[in-house]
Amino acid sequence: MNSNNLVHLESDYNNGAHEAVLQHLIETNDERTQSYGDDRFSNSARELIREVCEASEAEIFFLAGGTQTNATILDCVLQPYEGVLCCDTAHINVHESGAVEFTGHKVIALPGEDGKLSADTLREWLDAYFVDETAEHMVRPGAVYITFPTELGTLYTADELKALSQICHSRDLLLYVDGARLAYGLAASPDVTLPFLARTADIFYIGGTKCGALCGEAVVFPKGNTPSHMLSRIKRHGSLLAKSRVVGVQFDALFSQTEKWSMFNGQCSMIIYLALGRHAVQLAMRLRRLFVERLGYKPFIDSPTNQQFYVIPNSDLDALRQHIGFEVWCPVSPTHTACRFVTSWATSEEEIETLEKELVNNL
Repeated sequence: MNSNNLVHLESDYNNGAHEAVLQHLIETNDERTQSYGDDRFSNSARELIREVCEASEAEIFFLAGGTQTNATILDCVLQPYEGVLCCDTAHINVHESGAVEFTGHKVIALPGEDGKLSADTLREWLDAYFVDETAEHMVRPGAVYITFPTELGTLYTADELKALSQICHSRDLLLYVDGARLAYGLAASPDVTLPFLARTADIFYIGGTKCGALCGEAVVFPKGNTPSHMLSRIKRHGSLLAKSRVVGVQFDALFSQTEKWSMFNGQCSMIIYLALGRHAVQLAMRLRRLFVERLGYKPFIDSPTNQQFYVIPNSDLDALRQHIGFEVWCPVSPTHTACRFVTSWATSEEEIETLEKELVNNL
């Protein structure tokens, strides 16, 4: 199979945008608007997000991408002498080229388990820090960063998020949630919703780049807790889009339009953003059945989301590459390798059906 016929599961941002987003961009293209986020599309998207999050006081800002968002927002909310605590596998610690440190804030990585930072680990570190008589000579923690879902596709439960939030607030720290893949996490979680996140986190962002948008992230300060002069702070970082409507229009489409979704007792309407997350997770579970039940591969991480990790015999890698694009994660043994396969809003049922036929017949 040549590269044009591969089923591309390398990432969830190797595609364009959902047709509703493109259509909304086309339909509104000739309209003249205000700049820097003060356009009617961005304002409409903000109202829609407030409604879905059940957070009437929320303030929302649109930025272009995830790394830019993390570096900008953390620098805006941290004092110059403060750093951010995170899990050792966190995106800001591993895959952002030191973007947060470039703003002058230390990333303090703590041991994680399956991509998650536990309340006990956080509490123990903070207890040790605040009894240390030399703490004034150290970087002071100002925020805790987590991702939902994690870099390994795992999920925090509602109770785990509550516990982290309580510890943060007891130590006057901010809880910041990176939601680059938020739609997929919400689709897979039995107890975390956007309203819950708005009640529990101090800051979070709704990722568009990896779920239906060409680009863009919506940063939510859910409790009216935005730092003063936020627009100026964002512009100082070079993160303020003059033509911010480009992102606003996309979120306006993702949160205003609905799709029919099959349920056990019929159909329901679901905003496109959430429906796209559910679509990707359902196909990921179908992929899991193919890999585990029919091909006999073992999961490397037990992920319920759109990121799936499997231990692949090295002897199968070349054959797999003939049919599917994927990412080599890490060696597991001299004979086996952990690989990542990522479904997205753009993955089709036909592609998974093709894989089922091709892989079962050729491996």
